[in-house]
Amino acid sequence: MPEELKQKIREELRLLEAELRTEIPQELKRAVALGDLSENAEYEAARHRQDYVRARIGGLRKRLGDLSMMDTSRLPHDRVAYGSMVALYDVDASDELTYTLVMAEDADVSQNKISTTSPIGRGLMGKREGDEVEVSTPAGKRRFEIVKLTTLHDLEEQGSVEVGE
Repeated sequence: MPEELKQKIREELRLLEAELRTEIPQELKRAVALGDLSENAEYEAARHRQDYVRARIGGLRKRLGDLSMMDTSRLPHDRVAYGSMVALYDVDASDELTYTLVMAEDADVSQNKISTTSPIGRGLMGKREGDEVEVSTPAGKRRFEIVKLTTLHDLEEQGSVEVGE
C-alpha cells in the first residue's frame, strides 16, 4: 500500500536526478554559449528549473523517509484512518458518498480518493461506523453519518488494496 506510493516516488526521484545530472547541465551550457548571462532568459530559465528540481528532490527524499517509518500494522481496526474506505450519508443533501482516505499525493476526487488532511478527511479520522460527523469545508458546514467503514486491514484481508495507486 504505502509500498506503491514509495515506488511512485522512487521513479519520480530517478527521473529528476537524471534531469539534474544530464539535461539541465546541457541547457546551462547552451545558455552560457549564447553570451551575456545578465540578460540571458535561457540561462535564467535553466537555473530556475535546476533550483526547482533540487528542491523537489529534497522534498521527495524527505517524503520517502517519512513513508519508510509508517507502520500500517498500527492503524486502528475499528476507526477511520489512512487507507479506510468510508461510506457516508450526507445528512443535509440526503445523498450517499464513498471515499477512500489516502495521502495528499494520491488524492483524486474523481476516483473518490480524498486526503487524510482534507477537511472531510480530518473530520472523519478516528471516527467509527455509526458516528455522525460535522465538517467545516470551504463551502460551509456539512454533516455526515458513517454508514459503513472498511479499514485498510479489512481491505488487505479481501485482497483489494488500491489505496496508494
